[in-house]
Amino acid sequence: MNGFRLILAVVAILLAHPALADELRPGYLEMRQTSPGTYDLRFKIPARGEDLRLAIYVKLPEGTQDTGLPRASFGDGAYVERRTIRRDGGLAGQAVSIEGLSATATDVLVRVESLEGAIQTERLSPTKTSFVVQAVPGSGEVAATYLRLGVEHILFGFDHLLFVLALVILVRDWRRVAITVTAFTIAHSITLAAATLGFVKVPGPPVEATIALSIMLVAVEILNARRGEPSLSARLPWLVAFSFGLLHGFGFAGALAEVGLPHHAIPIALLFFNLGVEFGQLAFVAVVLVAGSLLRTAATTGLKPALIRQAAIRFDIVAAYAIGAVAAFWLIERTFAFFSI
Repeated sequence: MNGFRLILAVVAILLAHPALADELRPGYLEMRQTSPGTYDLRFKIPARGEDLRLAIYVKLPEGTQDTGLPRASFGDGAYVERRTIRRDGGLAGQAVSIEGLSATATDVLVRVESLEGAIQTERLSPTKTSFVVQAVPGSGEVAATYLRLGVEHILFGFDHLLFVLALVILVRDWRRVAITVTAFTIAHSITLAAATLGFVKVPGPPVEATIALSIMLVAVEILNARRGEPSLSARLPWLVAFSFGLLHGFGFAGALAEVGLPHHAIPIALLFFNLGVEFGQLAFVAVVLVAGSLLRTAATTGLKPALIRQAAIRFDIVAAYAIGAVAAFWLIERTFAFFSI
């Protein structure tokens, strides 16, 4: 009964998730320099429906003027502003801020492309609402930015984390967990690089739906393994992790494509984004393993070994149903979204 209540609670939280999604989705500001003092500006703001958008606005340096009429439109859950701006001397060395961002719970990804092709990326937040435009970001700044983006992406990529959690529950032994997670990392690094560099193109919506399906399949494998039924994932978890890791890499690539890669430092940006994803993933696995060990110790103190094994199996089964329920909800939601495009 407690396990059933847990599943209901998780599903209830997810049903409320769409109401929070607009506030939590990041905005996106792109400024592309087209001449020494001229930029094309595109500002994508999270919105709900056709008339409700977050009250955030770009504040440009003094002396910046529009060269034509701004254009704006609603679509795909966003309000998009397009402008062409000009400032004598350009924007290098000048501060750009997002007014109203401190009153929200969202972030704004920023991409600035110079006339020479150098790309600066920033992530603004309620506690960091401005940045300074740089002429050509250095290698160290690119590495730090993309490392942070990788960590943030995995820690806020709940579907990827749920997949990793399912793998940890399935495998249990920390040595096999290390091998399994390494296989997952190698696989998603391959497809992330291939998709980001343009060697492979896969549409985003089907990938997102299939990622949800992969989580469901691992949840089913947990149930099969704990019930003593033959399970490929239990015998060769690294193979399953590698196979699905190739799929998850396309999901990571979609997030990276939103920001873009600096033309002058593509290898550095790609490497450190991957490292950021890996660091975030390893931190999550470590927390799960430590928390699981502490909970098992607290819950089974004084119990006989046979009862401890039974308690562990029951916990894994409850967790598998909860993970499967969440993944099933995502699968249905993403499939409907795909066919409604």
